[in-house]
Amino acid sequence: MIYFDNNATTQVSPSVLEAMIPFLTEHYGNPSSAYRLGKVTAEALDHAREQVAALLGCKAKEIVFTSCGTESNNAALASALKTSGHRHIVTSAVEHSAIKNHGEDLELQGYAVTYLPVKEDGTLSVQDVEKALRPDTAIVSLMWANNETGVLFPVEEIGQLCRERGVLFHTDAVQAVGKIPINLSELAVDFLSVSGHKLHAPKGVGVLYTRRGVAYTPFLVGGSQEKNRRGGTENVASIVALGKAAEEALAHIKTEATQVKRLRDRLEKGLLETVSGTMVNGNPILRLPNTTNIAFESVEAEALLILLDYHGICASAGSACTTGSPTPSHVLRGMGFPVERTLGSLRLSLSRFNTEAEIDEVLKVIPKIVERLRRENPKAQELKKSLGF
Repeated sequence: MIYFDNNATTQVSPSVLEAMIPFLTEHYGNPSSAYRLGKVTAEALDHAREQVAALLGCKAKEIVFTSCGTESNNAALASALKTSGHRHIVTSAVEHSAIKNHGEDLELQGYAVTYLPVKEDGTLSVQDVEKALRPDTAIVSLMWANNETGVLFPVEEIGQLCRERGVLFHTDAVQAVGKIPINLSELAVDFLSVSGHKLHAPKGVGVLYTRRGVAYTPFLVGGSQEKNRRGGTENVASIVALGKAAEEALAHIKTEATQVKRLRDRLEKGLLETVSGTMVNGNPILRLPNTTNIAFESVEAEALLILLDYHGICASAGSACTTGSPTPSHVLRGMGFPVERTLGSLRLSLSRFNTEAEIDEVLKVIPKIVERLRRENPKAQELKKSLGF
């Protein structure tokens, strides 16, 4: 199997799994317990907190462990609305469903949400953010890196703008963490979301960074876990795994910008040169080093994915959280592309575990599949005219 869908989820690193196993077997104590068995797990949580903080460039006390990126996103917005008393949120039209759908739900409850547009290359204007701010804005929530295109938003400038205007700023950094350097000690970010399974830890564990001094009210109310910031007994084994994954991500951060980027660029260049009627979706410079999103003229991505799977190659047509949805990608539509182009786009996302040999194989397989699909498509010529290439 060749796995090129790392923005959907990542394989668990072997050393991460090794670190996790003892906390599923011998070290099974409740970290809130007073006896030694519990203290061992409590100490493991503290260590994992330090590991994650080192990756993010923040204080360990600012790390709150959650179940996933979605919970972290929801918690940040819910806290801001509750503590500020305001009822307006600013976000973008191309956010992950964890923010997009939450915003739509909040609108049904009477809150106001502004969805900022993006340019054709997927980038966002800081000026548009500034214009959207209102006296009753509770929080600005914008992703650091888009999960479908990899395009980066100017979170540093947006955070500073929000700080100057006295508005809380949250960034969904699920795709960015571990792929690009992050130093929260130098940024005006109040909340930041992390998901473990995007950086070679298991599913079911995440982080919400909460800047020290920012008012915060828990999303899950229960016991006094996470220093009263998130009720519920901690998922110790997965948190230990996330800590180890964060440590490894920090050690390999330069690999993302060199080795992984080189593989991505070679794959992308090869497809553009060998397959006619192709185009990259999104800014070619301001993006993650592991992601490419390519539109194939006169080809439906779903058919392409089926044939890729037959050849043992895993990729996607967009966010894994919307797979099976009959509607085109809201991200690509938000960039102004016609429906035909969105339905013919393929996302390929790599990791440090991918190899040159895998790139070679994919560059052999995809051109043949695209040729076959175009040959079998009776409306290929009509589609060609309507795609807008």
